[in-house]
Amino acid sequence: MKVLVTGATGFVGKEVVRELRHRRVRVRVVNRTEAGSSEDIEIVTVKAIDADTDWGRTLEGIDVVLHLAARVHVMKECSANPLDEFRAVNVGGTEHFARCAVAAGVKRMVYVSSVKVNGEETECSRVYTEQDRAYPRDPYGISKWEAEQVLHRVATETGLEVVVVRPPLVYGAGVKGNFIQMIKVLSQGFPLPLASINNRRSLVYVGNLVDALITCASHPAAAGQTYLVSDGEDISTPDLLRRLGAELGRQAHLFPCPVGLLRLAGKITGKADQVQRLLGSLQVDSGKIRRELNGIPPFSMQQGLHATAEWYRNTHP
Repeated sequence: MKVLVTGATGFVGKEVVRELRHRRVRVRVVNRTEAGSSEDIEIVTVKAIDADTDWGRTLEGIDVVLHLAARVHVMKECSANPLDEFRAVNVGGTEHFARCAVAAGVKRMVYVSSVKVNGEETECSRVYTEQDRAYPRDPYGISKWEAEQVLHRVATETGLEVVVVRPPLVYGAGVKGNFIQMIKVLSQGFPLPLASINNRRSLVYVGNLVDALITCASHPAAAGQTYLVSDGEDISTPDLLRRLGAELGRQAHLFPCPVGLLRLAGKITGKADQVQRLLGSLQVDSGKIRRELNGIPPFSMQQGLHATAEWYRNTHP
């Protein structure tokens, strides 16, 4: 099997490539800036992914594509029409890429989507499943849902085997965004008014996500399927902070504060969405991939948190 990885320089993509090389799988990666090769990897340059991308010889000899490249969340969106920007890359670019892959003889595409296709949060101990009706709320989630639909249409028309993977929040060495901010606050010992939060969130350690993606690339039963993935252990925000603090060697200093006041503070500061992610629940049922592909995560959440904390200590002395 020869695998092409897009988004290979990203947080997840780097780990995908590393693990494929470890398993001695032949790999070709797509990079925006650098071309070249080594003994076990080829690097090709593709400046942008949209409906006009010239894939040229990039797909020649490829059996499976792991498509991680996407337009992701923009913290300070400057576009007058963000949905159009997301669609150009995540929908139009993905469809064009898939059709070029078919023309080149690619047999399977594993598409990394997002739990945001299901929605933003769960309530009353409910968990998301693959059978739930899609309910994306923001431009990114909408574009991911539309990309899934486009890929299934291409699969129906051409026979391309499409596998969709929807991860929740991914953490691990190299993590960015809210997760790294949380680690920084913990490491600095700041007290946090989060002790009263009683929520449940599903997470996935990057090593577990990578294992799931590689399994989906080769398992015969994965063709045509959609999978939600997680560590299999849901956790509250206060417990996550306590466990991360313990791994960092720093006690999490949490004190109670009414949830209503936290929401109000979020609105006043313009960070309502970020605050709600700390307060709300988002749980997924990852049982389908475990049953159908024997997709048991190789790492526990504790191992994942330990590896993340160790990376942070080594890179932020």
